[in-house]
Amino acid sequence: MMFSPFDNAMFTIVPIFIFLVFVLVFGTIIFALISSAKQWKKNNDSPVLSVDAVVVAKRTNLSHHHHDNMHNSSSTTYYITFEVDSGDRMELKVQGTEYGMLIEQDKGKLTFQGTRYLGFKRIQ
Repeated sequence: MMFSPFDNAMFTIVPIFIFLVFVLVFGTIIFALISSAKQWKKNNDSPVLSVDAVVVAKRTNLSHHHHDNMHNSSSTTYYITFEVDSGDRMELKVQGTEYGMLIEQDKGKLTFQGTRYLGFKRIQ
């Protein structure tokens, strides 16, 4: 049985392709872990600030996860945009309970550390 030049190329190209895909996936995971660790450290090194703020917007991000043909799940991430006295706006990730308790135009004292939401006390 004779092998064509195409067969030899497949034995060379396929392992290289599989290796490159593995490196790409592994590299993406490592990059995400390093980015998360940097953000965590930056937040920990930031001062805890409490400032007057207004809730100006709310949004959610719904993610669908397909585990196999039988199991699917979803998760929701909640975000609130606050505007501080200087006019600057910041969007912070919050828990669902906080998201449900706040409405647009609520005024109060926002407490945060870097990009980490710590709380909002509404002013009546």
